Amino acid sequence: MELGVGLIGTGFMGKAHALAYRNVRAVMGDVPEVRLVALADTPPDKAVAMAAQFGFARGTGDWRSVVEDPGVQVVSITTPNGMHAEMACAALAAGKHVWCEKPMALTLPDARAMAAAAGGRKTQLGYNYIHNPAFMHACRLVAAGEIGQVVQLRGWVDEDYQADPDLPWTWRARIAEAGLGALGDIGCHLISLLTALAGPLDSVLGEIETIHTTRPLPDGSGHGAVENEDVANALLTFASGVKGSFTASRSAWGRKSRLGFEVHGTKGMIVFDQERMNELQLYVNRGPKAVQGFTTILTSPEHPPYGAFCPAPGHQLGFNDQKVIELAGFLRAIRDDARPPVDFAAGLEIEKAIHAIARSSREGRRVRLAEM
Repeated sequence: MELGVGLIGTGFMGKAHALAYRNVRAVMGDVPEVRLVALADTPPDKAVAMAAQFGFARGTGDWRSVVEDPGVQVVSITTPNGMHAEMACAALAAGKHVWCEKPMALTLPDARAMAAAAGGRKTQLGYNYIHNPAFMHACRLVAAGEIGQVVQLRGWVDEDYQADPDLPWTWRARIAEAGLGALGDIGCHLISLLTALAGPLDSVLGEIETIHTTRPLPDGSGHGAVENEDVANALLTFASGVKGSFTASRSAWGRKSRLGFEVHGTKGMIVFDQERMNELQLYVNRGPKAVQGFTTILTSPEHPPYGAFCPAPGHQLGFNDQKVIELAGFLRAIRDDARPPVDFAAGLEIEKAIHAIARSSREGRRVRLAEM
């Protein structure tokens, strides 16, 4: 099988997708071949230049020409959030498989439309952190009962890209263009981890806050309003009855990608922090108390698919390696007619969770996901 690829967008995540497509077969081996057919961005001359840099056969300023290209079977969407729904639905209507970055859409109706449009095509959302070998090992430890019965989860995701009050106003501050703030940009990643560990959510009690309510306009003409949240907190109840806590901030000075959690069990606990993504901390209440303590597990070939990248333990994987793993799962799902790890249907549940936290804050009450 060979799959023609079209890429829409060439920013941070567009480059991550391009690198994944170029590297996935070399690293993984057992995936379909891909052919880099077309790339879209604006202005057109930028698209042509980036197509040459990324290795695509052609570049264009018209994203619809990529979606409609008969030589394209898979479309990657890495554009700003507000463009996801229209592009994904158009690609699916054209019979393409779609790999789309998160958040899924600006609104729940748009996310539902994307899920409904999938039909028989394969879809996947860019929740790359769940593909970290260290995190996958944590899931296996929990499932195997190594820490006993799970009784509580604590999760956090902090970054400082909006911490500076003098940072100029951008589209990220507008609900019409960006949707939710910290919840939509980084909080959804935390929900993807917590639900992978503990199963689906039942309800949330949330509180959100905008710390910097205005920002200076880029042209110096004044200040623009910030319409979405900088910080979000929530108490979580999972369908299993397990309780948890959630906190997200895009205004946490010094934090770059502090996406982490603690899983508390009846026999021990697991701790993880994405800023140290090749390490997992495990405590097990076993043996003499005098020698009990946290064990640091460094990722190695014992934690697949780490070994596909490197045969040496502790030599470290990186962010873009997670995208390669993510893409490999998607390509195999297309080949095998299987369900990808986080398709649009699963992504809709994550969207319901973050929108439920925002709704809970607005209405001052606990919100069940069944209401969303």
